[in-house]
Amino acid sequence: MNTYYVYMMTNKNKTVLYIGVTNDLHRRVYEHTTGELKGFSHRYNCHYLVWFEEFNEIDQAIEREKELKKWRREKKEALIASKNPGRFFLNDEI
Repeated sequence: MNTYYVYMMTNKNKTVLYIGVTNDLHRRVYEHTTGELKGFSHRYNCHYLVWFEEFNEIDQAIEREKELKKWRREKKEALIASKNPGRFFLNDEI
């Protein structure tokens, strides 16, 4: 059985949120942290994992990612706070 993840990354000051989907959360966080992934997350220094959810089906993960990307910032912040109230960086927790 495969596992897929929808995740949110932020920058050091927690002012930017990046939402993505992957089948290997460790690898993807590493890629964000080292700057291997060019684009939005690289440009805004989104190196810190603050939230993630697991899914068994890629279609479910992609739908959740699309849903979250449509949300306003306040709703995303509330979701993060529900699982990570201190908004700690979770890079070492996965």
